[in-house]
Amino acid sequence: MPRDAKDLLHGTLDLLVLHALSGEPMHGFSLSKWIDERTNGELGIVDSALYKALHRLEDSGAVRAEWGASENNRRARYYSLTPKGRQALRAEIASWKHYVATVTVVLEGAGR
Repeated sequence: MPRDAKDLLHGTLDLLVLHALSGEPMHGFSLSKWIDERTNGELGIVDSALYKALHRLEDSGAVRAEWGASENNRRARYYSLTPKGRQALRAEIASWKHYVATVTVVLEGAGR
């Protein structure tokens, strides 16, 4: 993937995490795997960026974390959306769609 495409990830990681957690609580490894599977590995999210996003979302009140047992019976932090997180997800989706529509108009517009 071109480097510029990966740079876009910085602004979209919170959106991807919120969306992933809208289905069910997940621990970090599950989140990483979920995003990787749905993007066919194109985004290559590094663990440190994912955990920074999770901590940022937790600090903002969009996500809550609780300790639990993972699938292989190891202790793991499970993250879930709060009501504030569901509201943030709706706002982030609307913002993303507006951004994409605006860039599309520029790229496909007249005056090239």
